[in-house]
Formats: sequence, structure tokens, C-alpha cells
Amino acid sequence: MKLSLSWLREYVELPAALAADDLERKLVDLGIEVESIVDQAATVSGDLVVGRVLEIEELTGFKKPIRFTRVDVGRPAPQEIVCGARNFSVGDLVVVILPGGELPGGFKIGARKTYGHNSNGMICSAAELGLSGDHSGIIVLPENSAVPGTDARPIVGLDDVVLDLEITPDRGYQMSLRGVARELSHAYEAAYTDPGAVPAPGATGEPPYPVRLDDTIGCDRFSARVVRGINPAAPSPEWMQRRLLTAGVRTISLAVDITNYVMLEMGQPMHVFDLNLLRGGLVVRRARAGEKLTTLDGVARVLDAEDMVICDDSGPISLAAVMGGETSEVQPDTVDVLLEAAHWDPVMVGRTARRHKLFSEAAKRWERGVDPRLTLAALDRAVALLTEHAGGEVDERVLDLDHVVAPAPVLLDTTLATRRIGLAYDAEQVTALLSQLGCTVRGVEPLEVTPPSWRPDLVAPVDLVEEVARLGGYDAIPSILPPIHGGAMLAPAQQRRRMIGRALAENGYVEVLSYPFVAPGSADALGLPVDDPRRSAVRLTNPLSEQEPLLRTSLLASLAGTLKRNVGRGERDLALFEAGTVFLPHLTAVAPPVLGVDHGPSDEDWTAANAIVPEQPWHLAAVLTGEAAPAGWWGAGRPATWSDAIEAARIALAAAGITKNRITVRAAEHAPWHPGRCAAIAVDGTVLGHAGELHPGVISALELPKRTCAMELNLDAIPPAPVTQAVLISTFPPALIDVALVVAETVPAAEVEAALTEGAGPLLESVRLFDVYASEQVGAGLKSLAYKLTFRAPDRTLTVEEAVAARDTAVALASSRVGATLRGA
Repeated sequence: MKLSLSWLREYVELPAALAADDLERKLVDLGIEVESIVDQAATVSGDLVVGRVLEIEELTGFKKPIRFTRVDVGRPAPQEIVCGARNFSVGDLVVVILPGGELPGGFKIGARKTYGHNSNGMICSAAELGLSGDHSGIIVLPENSAVPGTDARPIVGLDDVVLDLEITPDRGYQMSLRGVARELSHAYEAAYTDPGAVPAPGATGEPPYPVRLDDTIGCDRFSARVVRGINPAAPSPEWMQRRLLTAGVRTISLAVDITNYVMLEMGQPMHVFDLNLLRGGLVVRRARAGEKLTTLDGVARVLDAEDMVICDDSGPISLAAVMGGETSEVQPDTVDVLLEAAHWDPVMVGRTARRHKLFSEAAKRWERGVDPRLTLAALDRAVALLTEHAGGEVDERVLDLDHVVAPAPVLLDTTLATRRIGLAYDAEQVTALLSQLGCTVRGVEPLEVTPPSWRPDLVAPVDLVEEVARLGGYDAIPSILPPIHGGAMLAPAQQRRRMIGRALAENGYVEVLSYPFVAPGSADALGLPVDDPRRSAVRLTNPLSEQEPLLRTSLLASLAGTLKRNVGRGERDLALFEAGTVFLPHLTAVAPPVLGVDHGPSDEDWTAANAIVPEQPWHLAAVLTGEAAPAGWWGAGRPATWSDAIEAARIALAAAGITKNRITVRAAEHAPWHPGRCAAIAVDGTVLGHAGELHPGVISALELPKRTCAMELNLDAIPPAPVTQAVLISTFPPALIDVALVVAETVPAAEVEAALTEGAGPLLESVRLFDVYASEQVGAGLKSLAYKLTFRAPDRTLTVEEAVAARDTAVALASSRVGATLRGA
């Protein structure tokens, strides 16, 4: 939020000499993040002076009107300047920037020849000086307001300081001059004038316009005033335009500018209707599903049943608290207006803004909380500004439908602040700080604290403790490091996840982190069967995005989205992995109990609440596409295949301490993988996940490259790693024997390897599969698996007979267990 220091000074008596660094420190101490503090005088460098127009020569023969002028700028000779504006005459005072100066945006001014004449400087418009968005003409100063050659900065308002503040979401009251000025009054112990405390006319018996309020939850207060006969051509005053522009709000028309100005000043968003465009009385209600409204941005919107709308006899004319509609907006010839100020439910506004992607300045304030007691004061301020600058007759009748519930008192233990903050606060100090905040404090122990209407965030004792710490001074709280306990280390599960991530990274995979939210159609995109338990997902009540309201039951959908995004940005060869939680819900028809914050839950409540919490196991997933080994001068590359996905699972299990003889890879059919290129990954016979090539239909639905491969494992299901036994190192030479076994195509190679390992006995040092072969010579439905067996004894050199005997025993066990036969035998 941007605001000027001079505007702040209208409500808080700040020191006359106020250094920027001191102001920044005070704001930061109050918990307000300062983006920048800019002296506007420094935004225009060089000589910016007042000039008096002495001569004007109209130049002809050009596509647009051009004037050649001579201007007195307080120097011995007049300045020759070429200008395209036509809203000034001989004798007028204007603002001139001389050669060598620089305007906002880095626009440097020099002496040059243009349109056949020398031009030494520029006569400036308000837009060129960054004072407003008006490009229609240059600034013409009041007669005799300054002497030519005088510095023009203080005259046009470039002597101000602009603050750019970042307001945290829980402090909506700070999104106004009223709120920031109040905060600075605490910091500087300065006098504060509350613009919202000015007496305003209350509700009258007869309203100025008929309004019916049908939903007092979505809108608990609706106020309105009417002004007739305003001058539609009346411009917004220059000082108002300048302040709006400083705040980043474009000027539109006087009536609309006033509502924006009051919103920035007091924090109360407002809306103005053309009274003559309304059809019948107004009704404030929830929208009916499917109703349509074209908002001021020209977009036709389909409304949701949760949206609040303002309607007349023609239907919805405004998306309440977010944006008005086209049919009732102020027109260039509007003479009668209805000014509306209401109080809307923050939750409703936040959801509506996200649903329609309309994050207006009004919506930002509503979802953070607006003072419900401001409506009449804001209307009175707007009516006064409107009639002052556009005339008109004020309808003395006032509409105020008030259903606001007063803030509930909070009981505060006087010792809580001391216990939570670690700094001694006595009861008198706590009472003084909370009273300074605007709270009403009664009682002794505990204190009964009633928050002010502008602080809807103060609902619990800890909220009040935070305010005590903030107003008491964060710098008064001692910095004490927590004690370090010896022996602290990562839990076994944490160690395992880190080791797995490190192993995959060392093998060329890149770790990514994605949101755990998925769209309702993700299960269909993954091709999950109708009865697949992964289709049952937790739906969030208040999701970050209405398009992704579900918690993921698999990492593949979100990981595939990351892969697609990177492919779309030109990356072709990708190997990504992610480790994170998935959410597997318990199907229950009983809602969990509502847990309060005044005491801890009972064992029964805790058990009932946890019964509905979904299981959240840690999963690991990887996706690959493109080349696994790049091509180059050394030869052709190698594309990533299903075997690389299986190898990624092996790498992860090996990093978790699972030896390869415990890992079994079997052919399987499991969505979203290709049924002929999918493997089940098992440890000790228990399937932990799957790997292989994704189904072509899934690849198409997710818009992934062809032949994309993937792997997903349940990390929590991996058994604990056994204690590592030291390997006995032998200095004697090995005996190397290769065997080729013929087995059925359906027999996993891991089962053959396990049989060979068990049958070979203690002399076997290692076994490695180095060839898989299938042909007519081997036989239909058969395959040949070639293994390299390494035998070694710890205390002697093996004889040929011993090695061959061990080989034969291994082959014999493989024959009896999986039906293997020696190839060529």
C-alpha cells in the first residue's frame, strides 16, 4: 500500500523533522514491513522551475498542432521551447524542466532542434511529472502564485514523501490512512485524529431509496445516501488525483474517485450507483446458481450460490464487495447518485474473489476485515466531498440496516503475557497497552478485554498477548538462544529420506517440490479404475484454488504437471523426483468434534478427531523423458526406458539399506502404467510400488512426451535396514564362471538370481545378470538369462572342481525352483 506522508500528517501529529530511517524503524517495530520510503522531490532531477509564457507561435504544416513558445524562467534570456499542448495562453504560469534535468522513468531532457526550431527544455504535464494520469494538457498554475524561476516542486506537490508498505493479511485495519496513522501515534506517542469518529447523521425513519437485506450473515450492515443534481462534468480536484495516483489508483470520475479516496483514507470500501439506472428497489441476497452478471471490467460472469449480489428488478447489478456491474455504473452524464457503504462477510468475499479471479482493492480489504462501524462516517465524508466539488442536493434521509454483532469480550490471564513473552508485564502495564490499542479493559483477574470494532483479529488471549509484545516494543524482549540438548539427531525415517534423495541426485535426478493439491479430474487422467482406492481423495473446505480442491493420493499427477511445464519451456531430457506425503482418507460418516482453544482436548475427543485424519504415508516418485545418456562425438545417445524407472526404484531401495537379493521385480498391470511395460517392486515379497512406462492414454491426457516413464514407491513401507555386517575380504584370486539358463518368459530374473545365490552356498561372492536373450532358437515362450558368477574362498585358492561343484549346485536349485535349464545342455 502506498501513501504520502503529508496525508498521514492530517491525522497524526508527527515530528516536523522526520528522518526516513527513523520512520522506517518505527514502522518495522510496529510489525509493518516497509518496501520503500521515497522523497518525491528526488524523482525529478535538475532544474524544475516556474515559467511565464511570453510568446506563442502556431506552427503549421505538421500532422498535429505544434507551438513554438518563449518562456521566462527567471534567466536573462527567455527559454525557447516547442510544445504540443494547447491548454495555455500568453501570460500563463507553467512548469518547465530545463536541459540537463530528468523526469520520472529516466526521461532525460536536453536542448535539441525539432519541428524546425530549437527547443531548450519541456513544459510539463502532471502525467510527465508522475502526479496524475492526466495527459490532456500541461500544468497551468494560478495567476501570481509564483515568480518565474522559482523551484516548482513544492508548488506542484513534489515536496512530499511516499511510503510503500506491505501489510500482513491479519492486519486489514492497517490498509488505510486511518489505520497507519493510529499505529504511528502509538510509536511516537503523538496526538491522533480518528476520521471514523466524526459524528455522522444516523438512520432516518424513511430511507432515501428502498433496500431489502435478505442475508444478514453475508452482509450484516448496509447503509446508503442519495445526492441529486451533481455536475457530471466536475473534475476531481488536483490534490485528490495526486493522492490517488500515489496510491496506485487511477482516476476515473469525480464520484468514483471520491469512493476510492474514502476507501484509502478510512478503510471503508464503497460503491456508487447511477440512481436513474436502477429499476425498482434494491435487494441484497445470495446469488442463485447460474445467474449472470457483467462486471465493470466487461466480463460476463456466471455466479455461484455463495456469492453475494445487489439486485434490482432487472436482476444482479453488482457483485457485492468485489466489483460493480455495467448496468448501473456511473455514466458521463450521471446527475443523481446512490452511495453505498456496507459490511460484508470476509470469508464470503475471499472465496468470491478467488472464484472469479477478481482481486480488487475493495476485496483485499474485505477479506482482511473492515470496521463495521465505519459505514455512516464514510458516507458522510463522501457526500461532503461530492457536494463540495460537484454541487448537488443531499437527500437528508439515511438508510442504515444494522445487524452487526458487538465484539465478544476475551478473558485474559494477567500473567499470560509474561509467561509467553518471557518479559515481566504487570497488570497495569497490560491494561495500559491494550487500552492504547482501543480495547475496553474491565476486571482484575482475569481481565475482561473487549476489542475495538476495527480489530476483528483479536479473538483469543494469545492475540492480545501479541499486541502487548508489539506495543511494548519487540526490542525490549531479550534474545535468548534455546538450550541445546546433546545427542540430537535425525530420526531414522528422516535419515532414510535424505539418503534416498542424495542417491537419486547423484544419479542425475533433479528434486522438485510441488503443491499437494490436485484437480478432481486427475484420477481420470491417470486412468485409475473405478474401484481404485486412490480415487477416494480428501476435499479441502477452503482450497487455495477452486480448480485443485483435492489432496493427492499419488505423487504422479503433480509430478507429471511439473514435467509438462518444464518440457513446455524447452527442456527435452528430464529426470525428476519428488518425496512427499500422499493423503489416503478414512471413509467415515461421523464428523470430528469441534475442538476449542481454551483447554486441551480430552482423550476421547482426540481419538475421535484423529479417526477422520487421513493416512499420510511418505511416497517417492520419479519421471523420465528424453535421453538418459546424451549423444555426442562419443556416439549415439540412449533414450530413457522403463528399465531406467525400475533402476530408479533399485537405487532408492539400495540407499535405504535394502540389499538386492531382497528386491524382486515382477511383471504387473497397474494404472497408470502400460500393462506390458509395468513392473511391481517388492521387498521380501511385499509390493512397495510400481515402475515402468506410462500408459499411452495417460501420456495423452497429461500432455506428456511419448514413452514417458515413471516410478512410485511407498517409503514408509520399506522395512528397516538390517545391521550392516562387515564383509570379509579375501586376498585369494576369484573363480569366474558364466551360466546361461533358459526359463519361461513369465519367470522374474530376480527369482532365478535368488535360487542361484542360495544354491551356490558360501563360496559365491557375487552374481550379476549380464544378458537377456529370446529367439526361436531358445523356444517360444522362453528366454535365456546369462549370469556371471564369482566364487572365492577366504582362506585358500579354489580348485576348478570346487567352483564347478558350487556352480552345478546353484543350477540344480534353479532348475527345481523355477524350471531353469542350462542353455545348450
